[in-house]
Amino acid sequence: MKKEKVPKGSLSARFKTYFVWPFWMSVPVIILAILVYFARKEFWLAATVIAILYIIASIALFCYRKAGLNRELVKFGMGFGKKESAMLKELLVPCCIIDNDGHMLWANDAFFDITTDEKSARRSITAVVPELNAETYPKGDALDSEVSVHIGEKDYKVKLRRIIDDAAFTKSSGVENVISVFFYDETDINRLIRENHDQQMIVGLLYIDNYEEALESIDEVRRSLLSALVDRKITRYMQSIDAVIRKLEKDKYIIVFKRKYLSELQVNRFSLLDDVKNVNIGNDLAVTISIGIGVSDESYTREYDFARAAIDMALARGGDQVVLKEKDHIQYFGGKSVQIEKTTRVKARVKAHALSELIEAKDNVLIMGHKMSDVDSVGAAIGIYRVAKTLNTKAHIVLNDITSSVAPIVQRLKESPEYEDDLFVTGDKAVTMTGPDTMLVVVDVNRESYTECEELLHSVNTIVILDHHRQGEDVIQNAVLSYIEPYASSACEMVAEILQYIDGNVRIKAAEADAMYSGIMIDTNNFLVKTGVRTFEAAAFLRRNGADVTRIRKTFRSDMDAYKFKARSISTAEVYLDHYAFASCDPTGVESPTILGAQVANSLMDIAGIKASFAFTPYNDKIYISARSIDELNVQVVMEKIGGGGHMSVAGAQLEGVTIEEAMDKVRAVLDKMKEEGDL
Repeated sequence: MKKEKVPKGSLSARFKTYFVWPFWMSVPVIILAILVYFARKEFWLAATVIAILYIIASIALFCYRKAGLNRELVKFGMGFGKKESAMLKELLVPCCIIDNDGHMLWANDAFFDITTDEKSARRSITAVVPELNAETYPKGDALDSEVSVHIGEKDYKVKLRRIIDDAAFTKSSGVENVISVFFYDETDINRLIRENHDQQMIVGLLYIDNYEEALESIDEVRRSLLSALVDRKITRYMQSIDAVIRKLEKDKYIIVFKRKYLSELQVNRFSLLDDVKNVNIGNDLAVTISIGIGVSDESYTREYDFARAAIDMALARGGDQVVLKEKDHIQYFGGKSVQIEKTTRVKARVKAHALSELIEAKDNVLIMGHKMSDVDSVGAAIGIYRVAKTLNTKAHIVLNDITSSVAPIVQRLKESPEYEDDLFVTGDKAVTMTGPDTMLVVVDVNRESYTECEELLHSVNTIVILDHHRQGEDVIQNAVLSYIEPYASSACEMVAEILQYIDGNVRIKAAEADAMYSGIMIDTNNFLVKTGVRTFEAAAFLRRNGADVTRIRKTFRSDMDAYKFKARSISTAEVYLDHYAFASCDPTGVESPTILGAQVANSLMDIAGIKASFAFTPYNDKIYISARSIDELNVQVVMEKIGGGGHMSVAGAQLEGVTIEEAMDKVRAVLDKMKEEGDL
């Protein structure tokens, strides 16, 4: 029988060395006796006797002690093994051993104490702890893995370690891996973390949107009562969540409350918005408020900065809403009211003066709208072009694709000898024209990804934004001048007002007046949507400067193919949830299907009982969605939930990698969720 080799460094090898070393010491004792014989013969006999006695004693000790010591070692080992097993069995930390299929090989008492079904646990650990499955086991070269689980009312951090990965063992037992599993109770730690999280203070800013306008809408004797009632509503609501509220100005408040109340506010969707709006003591104008809330784990200063950014966004989006900002994540609540048009033009005058100063300081102005430019975008760009020319600054309009809707305007300007040949340039050409004295004016869009040429935004230092769409998350950054008015009907209306305050007696040519007037007409659906006093005043200004309504109408008449497209699309319309029209637009045979799709959405709103319409148009590997409403649904909120944006009554979105049916399903899902939450 082949003798088993004792591994070097093992306990058996160390004991063997302990027993054998006296025999090795016999060699130097014998050598010493021989040396004594040659050196001093009179001591040789004594040395020899000592050597013999040493060897006999070593042999006797080896024979007598080895068996007894081995017995003691075996007895100790067996006792230690039993104690070790008992300790593991009675260990307070739940643990078990499983194979690579999750079958339990062994478990201690503490593990069975935390499981409610011991029989199932013995069969498979996944049966009692679903989170522990093959996906959570150590893989590849990793020996450890970790996962958090919830068992009963307790939270555990589970650590898994592969303890056997041996080819010989695998072959003999069929088990590829044996994994130890330890459960560490984190219930108290998680509870303290949650408590600390809930106790964190959150900063918010609350502004009354139309304080002055609301007070002016009632008798002077009742103004103080209205102000007191609104202040009482706000104070009581904040006291219900144990918030500290202080008035900064007559229409501005700062609030501080615990984070644990934030989820409660989100669930009731900040009912304060409606509570304040319902205050009525004869005032013709309902009072609306905007709230900006900042959430940050870094510092209170950071939270306040987030709150400032949030309130600015809420106001830029039209007010009557709450904006919650947490790092890069932004949530919107409310925003159901149509924003009231501002009667004062002070802001327009201030912006016009700032714009003229910026243009005068530059040598070149690039004007850019959004992708698939429409009449409003091009009309507004032409208005800014006239401002630049009046201030003796060279200007170019960035336009990549000339759609059929803007083709008549572009063709008319190109054929006129009054305009330069490079009035319209492509995005690539515009990038080569940038320099330190170049200024970029973005019109009719405030989202970076929707601009005609995104590269220009990073090539120019001076950026100005003029837009009438509500702001979203993808807003253009680092603009030196931003004029965004959601109440405005169109970008052309805003530019028409600016033109009236530019120093230097701006003289608008007839072609330019026609283009801007057309932009207002198209965006207001012939002055039916989002029109206010200032809309008609802007139109009157353009009429005085040569805009001809008859010429505009003849220019923008639809051809037969476009008319058939709209008729075909409307005929396919379906009604969802009794009030929402969905139309699929086939782009075959038309040049600008997205523009016509928007017209289809407008036409569907003429049907009685329809609260909102959605036209879906496939074009250039995207699905373009045009959404329209009158006053019963905020379609901007619907479009924002699928990545789009716009106004309360006019909005849109672009989806990639989906079919028309899939795009419709996305909108249906949003409407379903809004209905469940009570927003419809």
